[in-house]
Amino acid sequence: MRSLFHFAFNVTDLDTARRFYGDVLGCKEGRSTATWVDFDFYGHQLSLHLGEPFKTANTGRVGEHHVPMPHFGLVLALPDWQAMAQRLTDAKTQFVLEPQLRFAGQPGEQWTLFFLDPFGNPIEVKGFASLDTLYAA
Repeated sequence: MRSLFHFAFNVTDLDTARRFYGDVLGCKEGRSTATWVDFDFYGHQLSLHLGEPFKTANTGRVGEHHVPMPHFGLVLALPDWQAMAQRLTDAKTQFVLEPQLRFAGQPGEQWTLFFLDPFGNPIEVKGFASLDTLYAA
């Protein structure tokens, strides 16, 4: 069974959200009202509503790094991850965790990067040489 996720969260300005999620991340805009806007987040539905963004803290320990929790993100094939990393770099995105290889030579080897949207919502993007290794142990 193929399923898609729907994630609804708060932002403080819909025009800024449109510029970031649409122009920087390349997401197609869907339905909207005066208080929310939907985006196609690489096949998944994000619903951005006007409101106070959720609180986060760098409490997630991954290897030698602490990362923002909670966070959401994407898992991409490595060429798509590389294109996203370049897209974010070209947009002068300030990274929480610069694009890098994690778990090199181990099961689950992956490329990763973390950044915040303009409202402080943390996003991680992972890249795998083969998506079949996503759950490798």
